[in-house]
Amino acid sequence: MPHDFLSFFLAWMSAPGRVGAIAPSGEALANLITSEITPSTGPILELGPGTGSFTYKLLERGVRQENLTLIEYGSDFMRLLQVRFPGARVLWMDAGRLAGSALFEGAPVGAVVSGLPLLNMSTRKIVSIVGGAFSYIRPGGAFYQFTYGMTCPVPRPILDRLGLKATLLDRAMLNVPPAAVYRLTRRPQSRLANSSNAASSKSDALISE
Repeated sequence: MPHDFLSFFLAWMSAPGRVGAIAPSGEALANLITSEITPSTGPILELGPGTGSFTYKLLERGVRQENLTLIEYGSDFMRLLQVRFPGARVLWMDAGRLAGSALFEGAPVGAVVSGLPLLNMSTRKIVSIVGGAFSYIRPGGAFYQFTYGMTCPVPRPILDRLGLKATLLDRAMLNVPPAAVYRLTRRPQSRLANSSNAASSKSDALISE
């Protein structure tokens, strides 16, 4: 929506490290980050939805509002999301507290869609967000993260620590600025067991920074 740019710009001006962009994500990026999600994916957890660019696309793909849980830290964005998506569960909270929030019983979530600016965050914060999200993701589920950077915004030592692998889904070159989307999934247990000992010292050192 036209006035979303102003809302985003003002939010960025007040907290650039938390918002991470001066404008909502474009159509190309919204298409890409939701491209593998269908109505059968099940409950969807969206982190940092902002004004709802990705949320609208999820609805276009057939996801029911009742299957959406939207986590937003910005109070103005949170109120806007409640109006735009009255059937969704909209929570005003820090995504870094996911693990201790008991949002779901068990791990039913089929996908997490993240609009959070991980490049602006500390290592410890990224671990809390990604690790917390995966506590709700069922086997075979995925965490989708976009970035304006050239590589995955979740560093390899964190992936090793959490037992995850990152796959470049594609790049949305028509987005302004161009962005990439990565799919994070759990590693097969055999690979995880073989690599965990070798990675533990390096990742523990990085997490403690």
